[in-house]
Amino acid sequence: MNKFKKILIATDGSEYTKKAIAQGLEIARLMDAEVTALYVVDQTSFVNFPMDSTVVSIYSLLEKEGKDAVDYVVAEGEKVGIKVTGLVQEGSPVKKIIETAKEHDLIVMGTIGRTGFSKILLGSVAEKVVRFAPCPVLVVRYSPKGE
Repeated sequence: MNKFKKILIATDGSEYTKKAIAQGLEIARLMDAEVTALYVVDQTSFVNFPMDSTVVSIYSLLEKEGKDAVDYVVAEGEKVGIKVTGLVQEGSPVKKIIETAKEHDLIVMGTIGRTGFSKILLGSVAEKVVRFAPCPVLVVRYSPKGE
C-alpha cells in the first residue's frame, strides 16, 4: 500500500461529508500525513446573475459557510492530533479539487449516493473527481444514523 503523505479532504460543510472527514483524518493519523481541508465557493451558480446586493449577500454567506466548513475539519483534526490546513477557494468545485489535488497523494470526499434521474440531472462532483483526479480518490458514501 502506498504511503499517503499529503491528503486532501474536500468538504461542502454538510452532514454528508462528516463521515468522509472522519475517515480522511483516521488515514492521516495512521500514515502520519499532512491534511488540507478544501471548500470551494461554487461560482458557476452566479455566472448568469448580475452582481447586485442580493447576489453579493449570498456569496458572502457561502464564503462564511466555507470558512466554517474548513474550521470544522481543523477542529476535528486537533482532536486526533492531526494538523489541518484550511483552504477556501472560488470556482468550479470539480476543477478546483482536481487542481489542488496535484500537490496531494489522496483525495477524500463524501457523496450522497444519488442514483438514476437525479444523478443525471445534477451530476456528481465525486464522480467527476474520480474520473479526472491525478491521484487516488476515496469516496465515502453518506449513510444516515451512522449505518
